Amino acid sequence: MTTTDMASTRLARAAAAAAPIIEFVDSPLGRRADDPRTSNFLFGNPQEMPLASFTASLHRWAEPRHKDWFAYQTYVRTAQQAVAENLRSRYGLPFLPDDVVLTTGAFGGLSMLLNGLIEAGDEVVYFSPPWFFYEAMTLFAGATPVKIALRPPAFDLDLDEIGRALTPRTRAVILNSAQNPTGRVYSADTLRQLAGLLEKASAANGRPVYLFSDEAYSRIVYGGRRFETPTAFYPYSFLIYTYGKVLLTPGQRLGYVAVSPAMPGRDTLRRTFMATQMIQGWTFPNALMQYTVPDLEGQSIDIGHLERKRDRLVGALRDAGYQLESPEATFYLLPRAPIADDQTFCGRLADHDILCMPGSVFDLPGYFRISITASDQMIEQAIPGFRAAME
Repeated sequence: MTTTDMASTRLARAAAAAAPIIEFVDSPLGRRADDPRTSNFLFGNPQEMPLASFTASLHRWAEPRHKDWFAYQTYVRTAQQAVAENLRSRYGLPFLPDDVVLTTGAFGGLSMLLNGLIEAGDEVVYFSPPWFFYEAMTLFAGATPVKIALRPPAFDLDLDEIGRALTPRTRAVILNSAQNPTGRVYSADTLRQLAGLLEKASAANGRPVYLFSDEAYSRIVYGGRRFETPTAFYPYSFLIYTYGKVLLTPGQRLGYVAVSPAMPGRDTLRRTFMATQMIQGWTFPNALMQYTVPDLEGQSIDIGHLERKRDRLVGALRDAGYQLESPEATFYLLPRAPIADDQTFCGRLADHDILCMPGSVFDLPGYFRISITASDQMIEQAIPGFRAAME
C-alpha cells in the first residue's frame, strides 16, 4: 500500500467514525436548530446574548497598541502568565508560563497532542459515551482507538477493565472529567488509582502512557463539589481546556494545553507542540483572542443559574415519568428514552417543538441528551411537551 493509499484509508476510517454526528447535523432534526419556534436543547450553544464583559474585552483589545499587534503570534506571554497563575491558584500545582500551550480550543489541543505524540500502530484508550470526535481524531492520527464503556447509572470508571485494556501498544488515555455527556466528576481516589495503573503500564512498556485530560467543563460543577484535576496525580499528563464552555462562546476558538509540572522533558515537548501547530496550518489562536486571556480568566456565565435550570428540568422530567440522574457538572442532562428507539422518541419530541439529541449519535442508544444552555423560556415552554411525549 502506498503512502497516499494509507492516508486515504486513514481519512476514510476517521470520517466513518465521525459520521453519526455529521449526519445528525444534516438530518431533518438537526436542521431545525435555527427554528425560532422550538425549544432547542441540541448543542451547548448560547440561546441568549453573550456576557457583556466578554464583548467589552474584545473591544478593548481590538485597538492596536503597536504596528505588530496583528502580526504572527505563537503564544502571547501575558496569556501564558495568566493561565499559569490561575492553575497555580486553583490546584496548588507549580505550573509555569512555559508549560502553557495556547490552542484553538480543546479541539485544537487534543489534535495537537494526538498528531504530535502518537505514532502509527499506537493505541489510544477512550471512554464511552464519549465526546463526538475522540475516535475519529485518534484514527486520523494513525492510531487505534480502544473503547471502554462507562456503565449507567453511575458511569464511573471501571479500573479493572482499564487495567485489562492497557497493552504494550497503549500510548495514551483520553479522560474527560467533568464528563460529557454524563456529568460525572471523578474523585481524587479514583484518579489516584488510575494514575497507579498508568504508572505500572508505563514501566512495563518502557515508555510513558500519556494521560490526555479533557477538562473543558471543569469550571461548570454544581453543589459546591470540588473538581480534581488528573494532572495532580500523574506526571505524564496534559490538561486540555477551552474557554468556550464557561463563557458560552464556542465559536471563538480559544483554549490551551498545560503540561504537567512533573512531566520529564518538558522543553522538548514544547518544541514538538510548536512545530505540530505550525505544520497543521498555524493552529495557534488568533492574536486578538490571546490578548483577551487575562480578562477571560476571571469571567464566567452564571453557574448558579445553570444549576437552577438543571434542578427545574430534572424535577419536571422525573414528575413526568422519565428516568435520569442529576448531573454533578456540565450543562447536559441524560434521560433514558421511554422506548428503545431513541431516534424515534426524539422525533416525537420534535413534534412538540422540542429538539434533543438521540443517544445513538454518541454511542449511547436508549438515551437522549438535553443541553440546559437553553433559555428559561425554552425550558418552561418545553415541559408540557415532554409530558405529552411521555404520555
